[in-house]
Amino acid sequence: MLAPVPTYDLYGENRTRRPDFWLHCETIASRSSAHQWEIGRHRHESFQQFLYIRNGSGDAILSASTVTLVPPCVVAVPPGVSHGFRFSRDIDGMVITLVAERLRLTAGLAKRPGDWLSTPRMIPLPAGEDADYLDETFSRLFAEFEAQRASRNDLVEAYLTAAILILGRLAGADSSGAAGDVNLARVEALKDLIGRHFRDQLPAEAYAKLLNLSPTHLNRVVREVTGMSVHDLIMARVVDEARRALVFTTASVQAIADGLGFSDAAYFSRCFRKRTGQTPRQYREAERASLRQVESLVE
Repeated sequence: MLAPVPTYDLYGENRTRRPDFWLHCETIASRSSAHQWEIGRHRHESFQQFLYIRNGSGDAILSASTVTLVPPCVVAVPPGVSHGFRFSRDIDGMVITLVAERLRLTAGLAKRPGDWLSTPRMIPLPAGEDADYLDETFSRLFAEFEAQRASRNDLVEAYLTAAILILGRLAGADSSGAAGDVNLARVEALKDLIGRHFRDQLPAEAYAKLLNLSPTHLNRVVREVTGMSVHDLIMARVVDEARRALVFTTASVQAIADGLGFSDAAYFSRCFRKRTGQTPRQYREAERASLRQVESLVE
């Protein structure tokens, strides 16, 4: 019988109680050198990881596959996936670890099986503007994380969001042909509108009108691209914001419901439970208990 794959917060670390951790950034060498340049197979329950490798060599074990690292590249590892690495001693790069639910682009990956981020992979970075931009962006992210200046969370999140969007292009997320490109653009435009208006509780028909599409056509496009209805997409954004508020603010459930455009906190709680399996209070208690156990790496 195969030995079970251990679950860590960060490889080789024990849990502690720092509740405000959502992202950690370090050089690959700083951790792997302490383990003879080899990171044994393990998994993270709630962390998304990106390894940016500039130079060096090695192998990545992603689920049941072994991938040869060809720098420059980025290795994306979603939550729950067993993985391990072997690095050469001249490895040059960094690893970014974040609480997946904290960032909009990585939240809810288990429910998005078609998303490029939901599958572990190595993404080669061919020479060009995108590779240069990613190198600069990752460097700035690392510097901002290390400096611990005021407002660094906003900058780090912006750098990380930009990097993930560009990695999605390089991973082929937008290579489904002309019709696919148009539909993807429509869905991205819809997501942008939802991001601006979700607190207003606009119905799906209102978004269709803003996009100059019939409600039926918009719903078909959204289902083709995401597997969800327009209403589901709207509610996913609402619930995502509710999750953040529940975990990262002290606002009452009533105040959060009001801020999200719900006139009735009980209805808000029913909607939230339908999509998460927990009431808002249960979710807040469970997530805060989990965060208290996350390794403290930010002094």
